[in-house]
Amino acid sequence: MGCALGTMGSRASSKAFFSSTPAYVPLRQPAASQNTSLRALLESNCPSLLSDFHPAWWLFNGHLQTLYAVFGNFSNVDPLVYDRRLLRLKDGGTLGIDFTPPASEHVFPEETPVVVVLHGLSGGSQESYVRAILAPAVTPIDQGGLGYRAVVVNFRGCAGVPLTSPQLYSSCHTDDIRQALLYISHRYPQAPLLGLGFSLGANVLTRYVAEEGNKCRLVSACVLACPWDLTANGEALDGDWFHRNTYAKGMGNNLRRLVSKHTDSIMRFFPDSRLAQSLPELFSRKSVTLVQFDNLITVHAGGTSPPFPFANAHDYYTHASSHQVLGDVRIPFLAVNSDDDPIVKHIPIHETDNKWVILVVTRGGGHMGWFETTGKAVRWIRQPALEWFKATAEIIEVPQLAVRGIEVVDGWLVESRREHLGCKDIGHGGRIETGRRQKGVLAGL
Repeated sequence: MGCALGTMGSRASSKAFFSSTPAYVPLRQPAASQNTSLRALLESNCPSLLSDFHPAWWLFNGHLQTLYAVFGNFSNVDPLVYDRRLLRLKDGGTLGIDFTPPASEHVFPEETPVVVVLHGLSGGSQESYVRAILAPAVTPIDQGGLGYRAVVVNFRGCAGVPLTSPQLYSSCHTDDIRQALLYISHRYPQAPLLGLGFSLGANVLTRYVAEEGNKCRLVSACVLACPWDLTANGEALDGDWFHRNTYAKGMGNNLRRLVSKHTDSIMRFFPDSRLAQSLPELFSRKSVTLVQFDNLITVHAGGTSPPFPFANAHDYYTHASSHQVLGDVRIPFLAVNSDDDPIVKHIPIHETDNKWVILVVTRGGGHMGWFETTGKAVRWIRQPALEWFKATAEIIEVPQLAVRGIEVVDGWLVESRREHLGCKDIGHGGRIETGRRQKGVLAGL
């Protein structure tokens, strides 16, 4: 990308990378006749992005930051309550759509911005990294928050969502977020939608935004700890003994445990599927790395055909990597990574010159950590994310989106010229209270 800015001297400084060709966005009234560059918008309204991140003294490297995100106790930190709706998709799959605050607790103006979240590899709305940003985002303005709504899209089979088809999710399958946004847009037609993605969810969100181009339903996006080049990062994980046995196995075994929770349903309802046929080999192993899981399961069950199935994990990673689609992004897009992330080694700071994309690299922070010295379990990243959302939802004029029309056909919400996709609300999925972990699954990855 183009030039870099930020404090360069201290160990904890951040660097921001912008395109050499600036994008301009219109400011809201009373300065509606004025435009500002995306860079100027960030510099004026997101000062914390370019401020020093000072890691907690006892979390002084990326490994410690990452492992604290996994093993730290966040049960009483940033508590949230969600109302879950179950969303049935045309292919038989189910998503868990978690709304906060619950509609019964607060009445919002119709134009209130909505933060739409995609979680990490095997997480969900209960994750501490999700709550760290959503809790202040949905806190009322008079209590110091943004006063927004938020919605977490829980992937198939994650966070208590039932698995109702032989298809799981993956880094490149974007139709699920496409259909979830169709539902959210229909529910809140006057609200600007702001995308927030973490790790695997960041990769999915990046690909969705790029694929939609000018027809994206989001007005802006923020992706944190995106894995970008899955091939390069996968090779780095597998090529080092410590990384392979700590992170690659941690993520692989998380997915293995997640699938194990749905074994009865898979074998009962989809016994002839490739997913079911792969389970004996998966469970014959005491543990699996991420690439081993992807070779056994994801390459067959991670999405629809085409592009699935893939011959192997390498082919899947090559196709799914999000760094190669950054040039197609057409909305204000902020990506933040840390330079000591043990899971993400490759960050595409010199591989695109898209005027809509801003990449920020922090000195320190680990993988979805960014724990700082100001207090126990406080994540530095929350303030930059909140400032970005406020700037793109309130400071600039929200554009009139050139999205596809929505209609109801035979009870299904569908988009014009995409009738093969569709969704319907099949009922209340319960009240979700945070503070409890998914049993058997390591949090924070």
